[in-house]
Amino acid sequence: MNQRLAHISIVVEDYDEAIAFYTQKLKFDLLEDTRLTEAKRWVLVKPKGPQGCGLLLAKAASEEQKSRVGNQTGGRVFLFLHTDDFDRDYQNLLEQKIEIVREPSNEPYGKVAVFEDLYGNLWDLIEPTGPIEDQPPL
Repeated sequence: MNQRLAHISIVVEDYDEAIAFYTQKLKFDLLEDTRLTEAKRWVLVKPKGPQGCGLLLAKAASEEQKSRVGNQTGGRVFLFLHTDDFDRDYQNLLEQKIEIVREPSNEPYGKVAVFEDLYGNLWDLIEPTGPIEDQPPL
């Protein structure tokens, strides 16, 4: 069997402000921005690198969806961004004035800090100490 996670949907308030945040501040690549209807677009962004899952930026279309923007996991860390150079990427977060929720620390699984995206979703920035399969379950 061969499976992989292709995309994760993240509910956003506005397509263009979300694209700007992810591409300009986090330096992600914009893979696709296709208009599907007058109100709906298919927008995919992905961190730099040859592998990994992309984010589908989904504009909130109902009051229930709008209530989830910025808190899709009830206050827990939502996404885990692995990097090959923690110091470079952490410095970028600081330069872009991205909110740091937990300062860097060295853990058995790697160097990690927690930051917020433009809506308040929590992310771990992690430079792993070893291959992903060697890391403990969360």
